[in-house]
Amino acid sequence: MYLNAMEFLEEEREAWRPFEALDGLSDEQLDTPIDEAHGWTGRDLMAHLAAWQGYALAMARELAVGETSATRERLDAEWDERGDAINLDIQVEWRALPLEEVRERFRTIPGELRGYLTVVPEARWVKHADHLRGFLEETIEHYAEHEADLEAILEAAQ
Repeated sequence: MYLNAMEFLEEEREAWRPFEALDGLSDEQLDTPIDEAHGWTGRDLMAHLAAWQGYALAMARELAVGETSATRERLDAEWDERGDAINLDIQVEWRALPLEEVRERFRTIPGELRGYLTVVPEARWVKHADHLRGFLEETIEHYAEHEADLEAILEAAQ
């Protein structure tokens, strides 16, 4: 699908860019539930996306130094067992954080992920179908799944 890491990274960066608008919302706007976004708040969307990027970051860290990712294997097994309950856990955990901490993670995790992916050998992710699928699922494909939520949250904030 991708010829090299830069191709993926550029596509991921462009797909992520619209979500950065969430960081420009006020605290009140971020904590307002939006019916058209499944009742989520902007904070919930920020947390959801950043948490899954964080899992991808853990995978990238492991693949930077080895051939496999224990995080990937654990998450696949956990998803098979618990499914969307994982997302509820993320929501509960991140709602307990101060909003400034949510904002900080939302600002930094995507860049850390991109940085790590530049040092992971391409054979371990871009040219490895299962690992690439994992990174796609936690980034580009995941963002696409939440574009309507983003639009609803941003529209409600106007």
